[in-house]
Amino acid sequence: MEQYNEVEEELNVNFKNIFMAIWSRKFFIAKIFTGVLILFIVLTFVLPKQWKVQADLYINKTNNSNLMEINPYAIEEIGNMYGMLGANNSLSNELEIMKSPKIIDKVIRENDLRYEKIFNIIPTSKVGQYWTTEKFLKKKVKFENVKGTNIISVSFKCKHKDKSYNIVKSIVKNYITLHKEINNEKSKSDKAILKSEYAKAKAQLNKNLNNSSGLPSTSFTGAGNLTAMSRFSRSAQNAVSNIQGQYVSGERSRIDVSESAARVSQLASKLEWAELVEGMSDSSKVILLREPYMLRDWEYDSPKLLIFIFWGIIFGILLSIIGVIVKESTDKKLTYSMIGEDVIYDINKEFKKLSAKFLSKSDRNTGLILFEQLPEPLNSQLKNFDNIVPVDAEISQTFKNALLNVDDVILVLSIGKTSSEDYKLFKDILRNMNKNIICEILV
Repeated sequence: MEQYNEVEEELNVNFKNIFMAIWSRKFFIAKIFTGVLILFIVLTFVLPKQWKVQADLYINKTNNSNLMEINPYAIEEIGNMYGMLGANNSLSNELEIMKSPKIIDKVIRENDLRYEKIFNIIPTSKVGQYWTTEKFLKKKVKFENVKGTNIISVSFKCKHKDKSYNIVKSIVKNYITLHKEINNEKSKSDKAILKSEYAKAKAQLNKNLNNSSGLPSTSFTGAGNLTAMSRFSRSAQNAVSNIQGQYVSGERSRIDVSESAARVSQLASKLEWAELVEGMSDSSKVILLREPYMLRDWEYDSPKLLIFIFWGIIFGILLSIIGVIVKESTDKKLTYSMIGEDVIYDINKEFKKLSAKFLSKSDRNTGLILFEQLPEPLNSQLKNFDNIVPVDAEISQTFKNALLNVDDVILVLSIGKTSSEDYKLFKDILRNMNKNIICEILV
């Protein structure tokens, strides 16, 4: 329990020293904080404005022109299920298409994006050459799939609003054009396959019709009497057998013709949809929900005053703390961060506490190391204690001889006045002489 109280007291003293160090530097902190905040506010008006143009595209992945066993335009529930299960992967493909050189290279050339001199001063071998796709994608261009949707957001930010607008417009235009080309190629491929299969099925149907033979199934219904006679007549048996063979042959021909006709009908339906898809292939499956537009003078994206004020406050606090730490560490005069843990900050208010220390150590001599002189009323009061030995803080034989007769020492200091170098030097001397510093008095 006693150890816990000592730790708690030590922490409190340390926090108090920190607070006192900050409080003593309040004007210094105010100067740094105000300077940084003003700097950030000024930067808001000095830095070039950044213009961000954005476009949102809805990618309709249900209208797929690939061959399917059903009409892909008819059952929307299939599309919804596809959207839930595969939209993310499909939109990942669309994002990669947007970032591909097939589109980006056209955007670079349409907007005449070329390498320039470094800092507009230092020439390189790339100067005048068109950007690469990789360089363009490292700029402030952003492709993002809005979470949980089939919407892709495209944005670009730079110092010129015309340039931002033209680049986003160019990306959207080239992407939609490529989309139409992909759809057109798919529809042509589908139609060619369907036409080939339809021609084969129709030829097979004609062949089955030409090869059809035998009797129809209705002809066998009137052969009941002949069947009865076949039990008594040899010729009747032959006639019934011949009729049965003709019937079986007719049924086989009918089945072949029906199967061929059903296949022709099915392919004809698919071919009809392929013709429709080909007609629709010129229209993209991309719906432009938000079109890029030329921004107005006040619609710049950055720098924003409130954001810069916020960052000015953050950096003002950080730099103020750093400034205090540096100042406390390098100050030639004594600072609060340099002094020990057991400190009497106000001798007038804490004189009783000091007297108690002297009384508790009445059997031991205590050296009063005077870096600074005590106020006269207090100096007279301390003379009442016989075990106090005043010693001026100076490197001399007198100082050394005086310390030979004392067991503990108390330092009398002044923040901002006592030399920090002397303070550290004498603390090392006292440590080497094994003298215990029981407290430090600030005057």
